[in-house]
Amino acid sequence: MDLRAYLNSLLGQRFFPSEFGYDVENVHGIGVVKSIFEAKVKIRRAVEAEGIPYTYVLSYYFNAFCLPRLAQHGATAPPRDKVVIQGDGNPKVIFNKEEDIASYTIKAVDDPTTLNKILYIKPPPNVLSINELVALWESKIGKTLDKTYISEDQLLNNIQEAAYPLNLMLSFDYSIFVKGDHKANLEIEPSIGLEATKLYPDVKYTPVDEYLNQFV
Repeated sequence: MDLRAYLNSLLGQRFFPSEFGYDVENVHGIGVVKSIFEAKVKIRRAVEAEGIPYTYVLSYYFNAFCLPRLAQHGATAPPRDKVVIQGDGNPKVIFNKEEDIASYTIKAVDDPTTLNKILYIKPPPNVLSINELVALWESKIGKTLDKTYISEDQLLNNIQEAAYPLNLMLSFDYSIFVKGDHKANLEIEPSIGLEATKLYPDVKYTPVDEYLNQFV
């Protein structure tokens, strides 16, 4: 079944494309990641052109994908001696626990207020720069980590030299940690989207601070 036929089969239903990341239309995609973003944008335009009811869920960084290793590629646990930080560590990043993302998404499924809009999942305590995340971890383990900062130029060079899948992961790092593509401080235009924690205040989400306690 081609994309058009598939979308036509969804008429009368609400379509939630499996983006579950960040806004693919406002990013700095390079290499393999660029093609991933472009494919997601193509699906958005096709959905809208066919008049399929939709909700785009922006869940940002899945906790389990980053926090157990503090964004250290190849690590199996959060660092206790040294840490590598891509860029200057200052852009804000949004972290969400997977179960919380599911709870907000389920809430949105039959909610008419999220119809044909973007659902932004941005719990305020979960908006942290990598520098702030590392500082939070340091406070929990009572130790200052040795920090190595990777410049933008060096990261771009590392991406070129890395094999798959590391080049893919580093390309996401470039977008999120260097270019700040989570755009955590972006003011949401009500005609375009809604923020999940404000729309569904009854959902109890997990703060990053609490999530990290399991690794101490």
